Amino acid sequence: MKIVAFNGSPNKEGNTYHAIKMVTAELEKEGIETELIQVGDKTIKGCIACGKCIKSKNEQCGLPGDEVNDWIQKMKEADGILFGSPVHFSGMGGTLKSFMDRAFYVTSVNDSMLRHKVGAAVVAVRRSGGLPTFDQLNHYLCYAEMLLPASNYWNVLHGARPGEATRDAEGVQIMRVLGKNMAWLMKLVEHGKGAITPPEREAKVFMNFIR
Repeated sequence: MKIVAFNGSPNKEGNTYHAIKMVTAELEKEGIETELIQVGDKTIKGCIACGKCIKSKNEQCGLPGDEVNDWIQKMKEADGILFGSPVHFSGMGGTLKSFMDRAFYVTSVNDSMLRHKVGAAVVAVRRSGGLPTFDQLNHYLCYAEMLLPASNYWNVLHGARPGEATRDAEGVQIMRVLGKNMAWLMKLVEHGKGAITPPEREAKVFMNFIR
């Protein structure tokens, strides 16, 4: 089994990185392969609503010139996915949002590619805004019908300068418990294949309230 983790911080080895590594350390102890991809320091355009991914259904975003399509395939191949974000104005990092907007749209219109994969999100913050960011990240996972492991508190780690978050004793425990629970859930899913039939995917119902 394998998970792919995406670091949405522009700081390659800042506190978001440390949060991710605390989780993946537990996964690796359970024999799960991990790969970390740096997103936050890249130039990623946001979705322009061109609709090319809907027309082509080739598992690709129509915008050229970046690594989003490569990352989508990494997500497809993985058994679990972990997203890590810093907090910018009480929200997720802009580059990570641009990537997730495009990736989750592509995967949703291509037979819900991420459905029933195990997914989790972690947040690193100096002081405030961690919970709104955590909530924002989970919107993507829930929309994709991913399976979300929990920890013993919300997945937020506190620290200002790079590395300070490693001294947040409660936050470190939260990441450690999340990693253990994520590994356990991934193993449950793996052992359930062929033994328990998953529910059939329903066609999406769209509705607005203008009549």
